[in-house]
Amino acid sequence: MDDRLVTLCGLPMAMLAAGAAGLGTPWYQQALVGMEVGPTGAQFGAEGGDPLYAARFNGSEIVRRCREAGSEYVVVWARDGVYAYYDSAVQPKAPGLRERDVLREAVREGRRLGMPIIAYCVLQYPTTALAEHPEWAMRDADGKPIPDRVCFNSPYREHVKDLLKEMLAYGIDGFHLDMVDQGFGPPHGCWCDHCARLYEARYGAAMPTGVTWDESWNRMLELRYETSAGFERELTQFIRSEAPGVTVDYNYHGNPPFSWEVGQRPVQHAVNGDFVTGETGIWGFSALTTGLNVEIYRAATPGRPVQVAMQRGVRMYHDQTTRPLADMQWELYTLLAHGAFVTMVDKTAYDGWLDPVAYERIGELFAEARRRRDEFGHAPVADVALWFSDRSRDWYGRQDPSRYFAGFLGAHKAMTYEHLPWSVVLEENASLATLKQTPVVLLPNAAIVGEATVRLLSDYVTGGGNLIVTGISGCFDHMGQPRPHSALENLIGGRLVRPLESRDNHVRFARGQGPEALTAGLRPDWPFLVEGPAVVYEATEATAIGELLAPHRTVRQIQGVEDTAWPMSAGETVGPAALLNQLGSGQVLTLACSPDAATSGEHPIVEARRLLANAVRLLAPEPRVRVDAPVTVEVVVRDDPERRILRVHLIGYSAPPQTLPARNRPYVLPGLMEEPPIYEATVTLRDRPRSLRVVGRADPPRRDGRRIALTVRDTHAVLVVGY
Repeated sequence: MDDRLVTLCGLPMAMLAAGAAGLGTPWYQQALVGMEVGPTGAQFGAEGGDPLYAARFNGSEIVRRCREAGSEYVVVWARDGVYAYYDSAVQPKAPGLRERDVLREAVREGRRLGMPIIAYCVLQYPTTALAEHPEWAMRDADGKPIPDRVCFNSPYREHVKDLLKEMLAYGIDGFHLDMVDQGFGPPHGCWCDHCARLYEARYGAAMPTGVTWDESWNRMLELRYETSAGFERELTQFIRSEAPGVTVDYNYHGNPPFSWEVGQRPVQHAVNGDFVTGETGIWGFSALTTGLNVEIYRAATPGRPVQVAMQRGVRMYHDQTTRPLADMQWELYTLLAHGAFVTMVDKTAYDGWLDPVAYERIGELFAEARRRRDEFGHAPVADVALWFSDRSRDWYGRQDPSRYFAGFLGAHKAMTYEHLPWSVVLEENASLATLKQTPVVLLPNAAIVGEATVRLLSDYVTGGGNLIVTGISGCFDHMGQPRPHSALENLIGGRLVRPLESRDNHVRFARGQGPEALTAGLRPDWPFLVEGPAVVYEATEATAIGELLAPHRTVRQIQGVEDTAWPMSAGETVGPAALLNQLGSGQVLTLACSPDAATSGEHPIVEARRLLANAVRLLAPEPRVRVDAPVTVEVVVRDDPERRILRVHLIGYSAPPQTLPARNRPYVLPGLMEEPPIYEATVTLRDRPRSLRVVGRADPPRRDGRRIALTVRDTHAVLVVGY
């Protein structure tokens, strides 16, 4: 370490060594709840030099207040795209700090209190760096600079290393490196000289002229993915070489709603740090996908911890509001139950003031979560694994990724509403061992299924696994073009006749036709809407069940002068609704319609969701746990086999109804939870329990053999079962 860096941080050498040595268990291995604190204002134009901005942003106070609130670590804002919040020689410091150094203050207080201090550093959207080096900007296909975006193949890499080296000198415990994205929409990049040279060196040809969806664009996507992954790997290796004990994690964007535009795949960009970090929030991901995000992170990094950030603000990080306690409880316990450790984000007032009400509520929230610490972090129990295909996301979804996401997200919604424990399997790292962890694997409109995947699924099914295929799964080739034959025909036991052009398709099941479990709760001989892609199949080896009906079309629709945006009524029968095929020791159930996409669509009738849930129950008729509860309750099941304890987490969501929005009618965000829900739940166990207890506010459980009835009066309750 040179003299300039010692002077820069102003900390004794012994203190620096203590922070970087990484002695003992890494901080993240034992973390449950922590906080990230940063200023609010740089994004609103404070780069004009306002001396009020961040004037009260104080590292010592932040760490002290976080510790009082029960935080187990602190992520403190050290660098954003405009300012540094320490004495940097590379980037201007926020003028309101004057002589103070927030990072130095935080590290000193963290050492005094035994708190790990993580430095937050923004990577993308570096306003100041791009003003000084406009040649580092990302460029669109016409060669024009894309405002605010930097190319990760430019010399910006070395600039970031200079910043990281400065921060390492403070003796921090880790880095949170934010936003290795390549933009969340058009214009797309990057066509700069650095990228052009790399493309030509790798492929021996010039870059494509734009988003062309051909082989040249296939190579372009690979270059984009490797650019982001290579940037992350290089920074991680640099940090390792400078201070081996300092941790590093990146803000991840490999989960829905992010697609190829962002430049991240689910696995490729989750494994480049010590753990993966994602974020949640109704404003960006919906209430329902809070738990889904965690499961995607866990699937991308098996065996590693995952961190998820939530915020205390009502709608967005910088909105200067504080949520009701019940609203924060719901989100925190959803994340913890699914296996994450959680970082609460607090954005200070413009001058750096810390809101006392926020810290009071966070303190109450964290205290309760820490008392329940033993209830989290155990092995998942799932009845069905949801298959996520990044190739389908990219090449079937293309510039409308909702084409693919509708099926995957709808499958998750159906499983959650029906209280069927689920997991996620990612195409990139799926293995036979992974698939065998669940009795059922569901391919929700996985349009593109490659040869290797077909072999993997065949081995799984013939070995005793069960597969559900929906909609247009397997009907498109590697480049996203329709196939004449489905890639899954040998598994399906049926021949692809044609995909339907319509989305307003219906199915009907005659009384007594097909397995009773598949049609349970569905009115016989009644055609009901299953809005989404559908395929006409002809059974070869499989047993045909029910009817798929194409919609009626008016004369004007047939003439092409009236659109088909609104669903029409059922028309003629065009094929079976389902095919059931025995293959080896397992079964394949193919639904010619898309109950998954229908469940997440504009007309999500209950029957479509129930059909998909029935499919799972048909193939896995004896689950370890079955839960009956309101649809507003999410169920997460976890097992501790060493202690022979099964935990059934019940997380209640009870947002009140909303009025008309001020704009963008009728798109309404859910209301804020103000009080815990009260509901009845019944848990039926496959095996007779040895002992029972309930964590959380609930009446004593009422047991009748293997059936346990509960009255829950809490946002989060856990039925703890000894077996």
